[in-house]
Amino acid sequence: MRLYLFVICMAVANTLMAQTSTIRGTVSDSSGPIAYASVYLESKSMGATTDEDGAYVIENVPNGQHIVVASFVSYTPLQKKVTVLPNSDQTINFKLLPDQSRLGEVVISGTLKPVLKLESPVPVEVYTPTFFKSNPSPSVYEAMQNVNGVRPQVNCSVCNTGDIHINGLEGAYSMVMIDGMPIVSGLSTVYGLSGIPQSLIERVEVVKGPASTLYGSEAVGGLINVITKKTSNAPIVSAEVFGTTWNEINTDLATKFELGKKAESLVGINYFNFQNRVDNNNDNFTDVTLQDRLSVFNKWNFKRKHNRVFSLAGRYIYEDRFGGDMNWTPEFRGGDSIYGESIYTSRWEVFGVYQLPVKEHMMLQFSANQHDQNSVYGDTWFIAKQKINFGQFTWDKKIGKRHEALLGAAMRYTYYDDNTAATRSSETEGINNAPTKTYLPGIFVQDEISLNSRNKMLLGMRYDRNSIHGDIFTPRFNYKWNSKNKRNILRFSVGTGYRVANVFTEDHAALTGGRDVVFLSDLNPETSVNGNLNYVKKIFTKRGWFVGIDGSIFYTHFNNKIFADYDTDPSKIIYDNLSGYAVSNGVSVNLDVSHRGLKMILGATAMDVYSVQDGERERQELTEQFSGTWTIRYNFRSIGLSLDYTGNLYGPMELPTQDSETFNDPRPATSPWWSIQNFQVTKKVGQNLEVYGGLKNLLNWTPWRHLKASYLGNTADPFERNTPPNELVFDPTYVYGPNQGLRGFLGLRYTLNK
Repeated sequence: MRLYLFVICMAVANTLMAQTSTIRGTVSDSSGPIAYASVYLESKSMGATTDEDGAYVIENVPNGQHIVVASFVSYTPLQKKVTVLPNSDQTINFKLLPDQSRLGEVVISGTLKPVLKLESPVPVEVYTPTFFKSNPSPSVYEAMQNVNGVRPQVNCSVCNTGDIHINGLEGAYSMVMIDGMPIVSGLSTVYGLSGIPQSLIERVEVVKGPASTLYGSEAVGGLINVITKKTSNAPIVSAEVFGTTWNEINTDLATKFELGKKAESLVGINYFNFQNRVDNNNDNFTDVTLQDRLSVFNKWNFKRKHNRVFSLAGRYIYEDRFGGDMNWTPEFRGGDSIYGESIYTSRWEVFGVYQLPVKEHMMLQFSANQHDQNSVYGDTWFIAKQKINFGQFTWDKKIGKRHEALLGAAMRYTYYDDNTAATRSSETEGINNAPTKTYLPGIFVQDEISLNSRNKMLLGMRYDRNSIHGDIFTPRFNYKWNSKNKRNILRFSVGTGYRVANVFTEDHAALTGGRDVVFLSDLNPETSVNGNLNYVKKIFTKRGWFVGIDGSIFYTHFNNKIFADYDTDPSKIIYDNLSGYAVSNGVSVNLDVSHRGLKMILGATAMDVYSVQDGERERQELTEQFSGTWTIRYNFRSIGLSLDYTGNLYGPMELPTQDSETFNDPRPATSPWWSIQNFQVTKKVGQNLEVYGGLKNLLNWTPWRHLKASYLGNTADPFERNTPPNELVFDPTYVYGPNQGLRGFLGLRYTLNK
């Protein structure tokens, strides 16, 4: 009898176990169904993919308790517990939210407030630390070389200082910010782009095109906003050290700590050292500038009621750089016997943001910095000091269901003094030195109007009162359309800009001792009208491929453009306002492809930058008509190994030669096609350590390799005492690319998160 009952129980149990069920449902977000999302049982190797309507079906689900997970690219995975009964047909619907922990999803640069990237009416490109780790660099300046449409331009063959070009516009047209504060500008445009500890960078946002309405002068061509990490998501300890076969050493150290229960602090140190004199082109001048640089960064976040924001940060940087004759030593600094360019830079910055304790969303932003520079170019001294104090108040107000208004008032004070004619008064005034003091109060307003779920419009207006140049208006208009599933986005923007130039702080060529500087008249502010059309397409395939296409057409028209004439007299650089007009226009395309362990970011930009004067059209010097960039990574997750192949390609540029009726310059007036390519292998060791190494400049390209003449001109007579008439003189302004060839690198990266 017992055996009989046992057999019956087993039969019933087997029947129940054999009975299976079905789970079905939909996956969507706030805008509608999500096609090709993955839905699976966490503990079983079974699942399904949603169809075009976002629907899924999982059949033959075993009875019992399960965890069902729904996931999709750039969304936070969502899981739900379910108890499956015999022969049941259960419906489970998922509504996914954008993954805001993904750094590419939230941006602030386009509208001065946090907004999802997909929702921003202003096109913003976001680059995460992973992007920059694919080609480790000791500075933000060098790290930007693989961003499409952005090119670090070396401005001096001897001291290797440079700026960053966006869409063919020189660095003076681009604003570089830290945490939304206009920190790097004016004098530091040339020297202040180094020394930001990369271990503290959370992301870098790039806006290509007009941004003057929100950010004022210097944002005509675009802006680069370096966002540092919050203490809440920064690692407890991070350290990175890498060196190259050229004896370059770069060290990044960072840590965070709490002070009581209401304050957290983040501290970072960057140290870069290169003291190896290299002369591979045999001209008796250093190929690469020697540098000794220390930067210290400290950021505080204070915890307040209702999660109101209060952060305060500071940075100090000191740099000693030298380039010149291989026999130069510091006792020859500023003398006329052995040529050297020696630059001492000392700079401090303080900036922060404070949310007012009111119900309305009101923010106070502030910054102050001082830049001291002691430099010599042969026997030419350049001593300069710049101070900038900045304050800005913004009020973010939602009006009804459709309007999000932003009102702001800003004040910038700039003090600038140097030992050049730029701050020297005439003798008749009885004043030997007259530092420039500029007050720039401004007010701005913008209204972001949600016409409906698929159409958005942004209207903005800024008014500034420059204490020297008077009233300045900069309006802008932005429009965004997106498809129902937000996989197609169209953005259009148009605006105006202005720029007040200071040649000695922005153009390194004006400082070198190679040519005399001549001003034909007092330089007037530049004005511009600019437009941008941007289209974004996202493609998700059934096999798990993601393809993102981001294309733009841009156009900028300048009046009163300040230009440097290198050709009229090869012994001089002649500055003047253009009597005609100048244009920068082109097309740019980014392609983002990912599938499992493969990630590719490919970019190409074709542009035409030129000026028209007296009916004659002339290309802008040192500006390529085509550029391409690529970052390709494959991650072998199972063994913790990744491979990175990065590079760029540039078309020919017109170069500032000394060719004329009286001078004979054997150097080419046009650069060749050139490319810098890099390869890296990274191995993860345990949970906290990474080891990486590879090769930079795989092709061993340098701008002087195929030249028959000296790259720097007559380096045997840099002070031009014995150079015969009509012969090539010493000329460090002939430069268009990095002068450092093939080199290997090896590094360690340690991160402790808990």
